[in-house]
Amino acid sequence: MSTSKIALITGGGRGIGQNIALSLAKKGNDIVITYINNKANAEETIAAIHTLGRKAVALPLNTTDVKSFEAFAVQLSNALDTTFGRTRFDFLINNAGTGYTAPIEATTESKFDEMMNIHLKGVYFLTQKMLPLLQDGGKIVNISSAVSRISYPGASAYGIMKGGMDVYTRYLAAELGSRGITANVVAPGAIFGGSAMEDSPEMRKFVEGITALGRVGLPDDVGGVVSFLCSDDAKWVNGQRIEVTGGVGL
Repeated sequence: MSTSKIALITGGGRGIGQNIALSLAKKGNDIVITYINNKANAEETIAAIHTLGRKAVALPLNTTDVKSFEAFAVQLSNALDTTFGRTRFDFLINNAGTGYTAPIEATTESKFDEMMNIHLKGVYFLTQKMLPLLQDGGKIVNISSAVSRISYPGASAYGIMKGGMDVYTRYLAAELGSRGITANVVAPGAIFGGSAMEDSPEMRKFVEGITALGRVGLPDDVGGVVSFLCSDDAKWVNGQRIEVTGGVGL
């Protein structure tokens, strides 16, 4: 029977999710990641985790398809048993997502629904489905965004859903406290390198100009913060939103 703790990270094959997975593995945790299309990236992440001496598995999951969550829970249960010798996991990291930029006048209903399904409805109901498999005393970390606090033109649909995720996290903290489960939010700013946002010299220069530390954010700036929230050092941190932006909008 394994005594290592296990983290489930949605969208763990690239960018922020990959860095979270590697950071947690370096801290001695075993890892489950999900991917939607890019199996090759997921397998590369798993191989990197194995080189760190940790167990890991990648499972397919479309976080917009609520009807698929029941089957995913069964698949996860099987993986926990066969790969880790466990019936439950310890950390749920809701990271999977994509960006969308358009002014309010140009935002279509389909794109609005896509943002809602990915960043709010999917997170709500996947978390609900995972709760029976989450160990008492476990931890939930939801990946939000700076745009739930700072309003940038063109980010309304995305920002609204991330704001909803922030509120949901506080309710998770309030309702799951009896099980010893904490729930917190990590809200990155513009992260370049494997993320879904536009990556161009012009955009990087803009972000550097509005960031107190004078550089753009990288996935490596986020993973360690999530690892901290999953550690015993953060045992009394609950229902909080930690912004990881290098000082944007101060």
